[in-house]
Amino acid sequence: MILAVHTSQRNPSGLVPDLLRVLRSHLRRRRRAAAEPSTEDALVRALCHDMRGSLACLETALGRLHGGSGGRLELLSLAQAQAAHLTSMLRTADATGGAPSHPGARRLGDVVAASVAASGLPRTQLTLALDEEAAGVTVGDARLQRILVNLLENAHRHGGGAPVRLAVSRRAGWVTLALTQDGVPAARVVGHLCTDRPPVDLTGLGLWSVQRQARELGGRIVWADDGTALTLTVELPDR
Repeated sequence: MILAVHTSQRNPSGLVPDLLRVLRSHLRRRRRAAAEPSTEDALVRALCHDMRGSLACLETALGRLHGGSGGRLELLSLAQAQAAHLTSMLRTADATGGAPSHPGARRLGDVVAASVAASGLPRTQLTLALDEEAAGVTVGDARLQRILVNLLENAHRHGGGAPVRLAVSRRAGWVTLALTQDGVPAARVVGHLCTDRPPVDLTGLGLWSVQRQARELGGRIVWADDGTALTLTVELPDR
């Protein structure tokens, strides 16, 4: 058994200030409780950082629409773009915060399918190579799905629409999950994977979480950059 897996109302005028006040209050309490930030600390701080601008922009656009301002198509387009961005950020937050570590055994093939669906990455953008032996591996920990969702969501948010290839295989007591995408800034991605402390925003938080969870599962992440495409490979023990 592998060690990892699973994983319209009107806009009130005070929504953004109230949300930020709650998040800031939570951050102050958490900072007093511990000097070293946990994943939950990092996640709340990142949401405060990233959602502030998007929510303010969305609230402004909705307010202008409600007031009958001109350029309604442009405002609607802006509101839709901000809503999509918020949805993407929340997918990253959900995968980073995650579900309970031990939700029950599932087949790796089912976990991969659920991760693709949860990531927001268009299926037409993804090429999946899942070998039969790997698909049948039993997994019993939620962190593998969180790792997969984070990698796919990162490719979706920051890959500029470039095709993604995910290859899942099993050999010699290890399961490997290799994600390849063209045009990825290798130095920045590797920097997020190597840092010991979480970033202040959601950019890189998912990758930081991935390397942390892979280590917790007894595995590791390796990477290869051929000058055109970057491949991130998660190696986890099948036990």
